[in-house]
Amino acid sequence: MTDWPYLSLEHPIRFAHRGSRILWPENTMHAFARAVEDYGYRYLELDVRVTRDRRVMVFHDATLERVTNGAGKITDWDYAELAALDAAYWFGEDEGYPLRGGDITVPTLEEVYRTWPDVHVNIDLKASDIEWAVAEVVRACGRENSTLIGSFRDRRIARFRRITKGAVATSAGPRLVAAMIAAARAGRTLRSKVQAYQLPYNYRGMKITPRLVDAIHRADAQIHLWTVDEPEDMHRFLDMGVDGIVTDRPDLLNDAIEERAGDV
Repeated sequence: MTDWPYLSLEHPIRFAHRGSRILWPENTMHAFARAVEDYGYRYLELDVRVTRDRRVMVFHDATLERVTNGAGKITDWDYAELAALDAAYWFGEDEGYPLRGGDITVPTLEEVYRTWPDVHVNIDLKASDIEWAVAEVVRACGRENSTLIGSFRDRRIARFRRITKGAVATSAGPRLVAAMIAAARAGRTLRSKVQAYQLPYNYRGMKITPRLVDAIHRADAQIHLWTVDEPEDMHRFLDMGVDGIVTDRPDLLNDAIEERAGDV
């Protein structure tokens, strides 16, 4: 199995998906703090975009309306303007938006790195032409060994690898994932330069099988699945030998891992 420093903290790896979209306001320092400090998570999954003045922000959507009290594209806002928004504005509708009006804001990637120097970060590049900006933050914070880069666009991953000269771990893009699935079905081994295959377990007919898990392991890579929130699914995939689970229910994943440890 690959011996990259990024993958070294635990096995199986527990990834807190955006901190959690369910328990806390996603992609916020509040969510990350709860996952790390309350539940002991050592891996955070998050998304990044850049502002008009090229600051790297932790944010999923291209526009602001779904989770903040702002409107429009994030690329039309400067950092200082964005930092004043309420990132918990729409969280907890059924509870009457309990965290509105507090100090929960949109964080920078640098803020996450500086706050938790020992936590490993899984970054999804959500836009084109941000690779240089993200690579510079990774370098400036000295986090090459504790970062993994992924994207739904193969070109973004390839460009990031060129910029960083392969010094930062990366996951497979859609084309490589498709090639790996085909190789697994044919019983072949597919070599690649990535350290992980991070796959949705229930998207567009995606089927996770022991054969696929074995094929990825033969390629000297890990397989991580997202977003797995039901305990029965967690156990099913861990039984297959997957190396990591990305979840919005860090509490339930902790329970599943502890239950399995008790069965040993």
